[in-house]
Amino acid sequence: MSASSPTDSRPAARSGLAGEIRTTLILAAPLVAGHVSTGLIGFVDNTLAGHHSTTTLASVTIGTALWWLPMMVPIGTLLSVPPSVSQLEGAGRRGEIGALFRQALWMAVLLSVFLFAFLTLIPYALGAMGIAPGIIPGARDFLHGIRWGVPALTLFFCMRYLSEGLHWTLPTMLLSAGGLLILAPLGYVLTFGKFGLPEMGAGGLGVASAAMLWAQAIGFFVVLSRAKRFADLRLFERFDKPHWPTIRGLLATGLPIGVTVLMEGSLFIVTALLIGRLGEVPASAHQIAINLSALCFMVPMGLAEATTVRVGHAMGRRDYLGVRRAGYAGYAIVIATQLCSGILLLSANELLVSFYTADAAVATLAASLLLYSAMFQFPDGIQVLSAGALRGLKDTRMPMILAALAYWGVGMPVGAGLGLGLGWGPKGMWIGLIAGLTVASVLLGLRFLRSSQPERLAARMATEAPHEVDPHETGCT
Repeated sequence: MSASSPTDSRPAARSGLAGEIRTTLILAAPLVAGHVSTGLIGFVDNTLAGHHSTTTLASVTIGTALWWLPMMVPIGTLLSVPPSVSQLEGAGRRGEIGALFRQALWMAVLLSVFLFAFLTLIPYALGAMGIAPGIIPGARDFLHGIRWGVPALTLFFCMRYLSEGLHWTLPTMLLSAGGLLILAPLGYVLTFGKFGLPEMGAGGLGVASAAMLWAQAIGFFVVLSRAKRFADLRLFERFDKPHWPTIRGLLATGLPIGVTVLMEGSLFIVTALLIGRLGEVPASAHQIAINLSALCFMVPMGLAEATTVRVGHAMGRRDYLGVRRAGYAGYAIVIATQLCSGILLLSANELLVSFYTADAAVATLAASLLLYSAMFQFPDGIQVLSAGALRGLKDTRMPMILAALAYWGVGMPVGAGLGLGLGWGPKGMWIGLIAGLTVASVLLGLRFLRSSQPERLAARMATEAPHEVDPHETGCT
């Protein structure tokens, strides 16, 4: 399709690094806003839980950790969608995107089945994990409530990644922000038992979160089905049976991404679980500090997703210098954003913590942990940006190995050794986070510099092609 087509949603090309920075910022701004809204969902959960009781906050801490631990695999696996559709778009093969998307929906459904089963069974293992007994009932209720939103979440991310891969990021921002309008009042009512409803505590937050996820998924379906810019793709106009070669191709790209995301995320989650063994005050303080850190992380995460699309689009049109330019633009922006985050966490740590709790012991420990968070802002931003740029190249297997080495070969041994072995507690565990992220930022950054060399890109394009869907297998015409 020509660049002048009315249905072509990609932004106009701009020359030079400055132009690429502007394009990336325009693309990333709604993504960042959407991610911040997602982070604020955690803020709402933790604020409601913290004001209900310290036990409820600790329960939500453990429940959230066990929710996101397995969820990272399907979300990461579905990250194969943006580079796939952006490369098809860049290569002028827009007509193949609809069929590919319908196969991605099948993949999302299959992934949700496994995740639902995990969330059903894992609460029965909380005691064996050494979680404090007072935390277990609330964590179990939270997980059993939120699991009903699993299919909605995987479908939402599949639709979201399609839209983002085609340079339309506004729906992500609007629907993510809209979720807050559902979660905040519904979570309050169910947690505290208002309007004659029973007081459900952590379980109420799980149910409210599931309801919000379904509302977001339905909203995205309505947006995509009515969007004129996607009318030519005919996304929902036919039912395609599973085309396993296409699904396997998506999984070949996506599963290493899912494992990479899991390697990083599980470092944070297992850290939370280990701190949870130390009692309610350390668990609650850690949850406050990690939630604020996660809010800061939403900015580089949105930039990384925009960089994936920009790199993938340049790769699809075989603009090898444009690939590096897109990566460098992302690095330039993320350095600036992480500087701002670090300054905020250093200068306003006590004020930020005061929004979560009035418990003096919890607040003091949480404020001190934010000082460690400020230290890993730069490596955290560099590593996620590098991973996003590599996804745009569909270079996913070696980054998976590098992530495992950084997070579990360095980060967890250092954190566990200092925090538990030497008795440094939560602060020792956070030093482990800093170590793992720093090593990851170096390894993944070097990997992108190597993989984005023009001669290597030319060799990759000679042996690989964007995912193709056999129209006879799927029923497409």
